[in-house]
Amino acid sequence: MSSQAAVQETRPTPPTHAVAVNDAQALPPVTAAGSADQDADVVPLSGEVFGALINLSGRRRFTSQRLVLYAVLGSQGDAGATAIAREALALFRGAHAALLKRSGDLPGVFCPELEEAYFGRTGGDARITAFAELAGRTLNAIDDKLKSAPELLAELVKQTTPLLAVLNQITAVYEEQSKKHARLMRNQLRGIMTDIETIAREAKMVAFNARIVAARSGQAGKEFSVVAGVLSSITGEIDELVKAALSGAAA
Repeated sequence: MSSQAAVQETRPTPPTHAVAVNDAQALPPVTAAGSADQDADVVPLSGEVFGALINLSGRRRFTSQRLVLYAVLGSQGDAGATAIAREALALFRGAHAALLKRSGDLPGVFCPELEEAYFGRTGGDARITAFAELAGRTLNAIDDKLKSAPELLAELVKQTTPLLAVLNQITAVYEEQSKKHARLMRNQLRGIMTDIETIAREAKMVAFNARIVAARSGQAGKEFSVVAGVLSSITGEIDELVKAALSGAAA
């Protein structure tokens, strides 16, 4: 069986669900000068979500190597090796499905860079799916002691390194998206804090004017003066919180 035949699949239609984020072009080079413009239309995902995505992508890499190792051991008569390989294959398939399909907190294929990596010229999804199917056939052949087992195993081993390169490329996309979303969240935090700072300045001016009015009102304005003092104190606390938040966002 040739390597081309092993991986040849009909390319699936990319998911049609609404994407969570979006840059206008696939895989654009990110520069310091242009990063703000590229991030402008992105809807941020949380750090926890990206942690899960990168973990799943790493699991695909690990289990792809593990299943091949135990398939080889199984072909050499190692008892229980193919069972372990099948467990690894199940994890491999599960991780891939979780990364492609939007479900719960996971966004599926959420940006053009991933669309390109999975369904573009790289053909990541087709190659991953073909590898999993080849692994399943190989394990069946080994367990059934079929004559085709050595050939299938040789093809599986041959596909391992090219597949790993694809998996590494896709993982790099998740890591880059994680950095982009972290930048966006910092920028949004700065914007919110700037708005709060503006409101606090306006409140401080109101409190200052209120103290003047209270002083001119004599005895009748004493209670109003107390309220103005409290407002002034609150705006001072807001100033300190804003400074702390902006300092953290800049880190």
